[in-house]
Amino acid sequence: MEVIFLPKSWNVDQILDDLDQHGFAIIDDVYPPEYIHALTEECTSHLTQFRQAAIQNGVMNQIRSDHILWINEDLNIAQHHIESLKQLSQNLNRAFYLGINDIEAHFACYNAGEFYALHRDNPQGKNGRMISTVYYLHAEWQDDWGGQLHLQDKNNHWHIIQPQPNRIAMFQSDLLHEVIKAKHQRLSITAWLRSDQLRL
Repeated sequence: MEVIFLPKSWNVDQILDDLDQHGFAIIDDVYPPEYIHALTEECTSHLTQFRQAAIQNGVMNQIRSDHILWINEDLNIAQHHIESLKQLSQNLNRAFYLGINDIEAHFACYNAGEFYALHRDNPQGKNGRMISTVYYLHAEWQDDWGGQLHLQDKNNHWHIIQPQPNRIAMFQSDLLHEVIKAKHQRLSITAWLRSDQLRL
């Protein structure tokens, strides 16, 4: 794949400062409309292949109820998003010495009534996830549709982050967070910037 440079709307200095000060950052107006359309088409055309995320190794847990599809090389449009995150990772490594060298990502669909309870993506440094990112892919969103990211920052302050279309929420993977129950279908790409290499 050709080299993908970060979109001009990504203010890297602001991202680095927000991560340093608060442990999370928000990027709005992430991609141009033509890419958003193509990515949404790729996501929605594969919805029948999504599996319930709460079922792992045949066992049901109660912490989450969304549906996911892991992103691999066959999902060509989503790979451009992964490449953008790889480019950003170079900046994160230079600033914070995180050693990020791989991206793990999946499409996520929260249908009405679905949620993800309080958790950490990397509790007590037990895995290689360093930075978590959520890119909101749905075409529109209203504040009363639920589906918000409820996040505790590195200073122990809580934030409600609205899943606005074409927005990335990015945060340290060891921070406590949850996805509030959605009242409308919510589409996204969740990606983890890892300091190890994970092959699905």
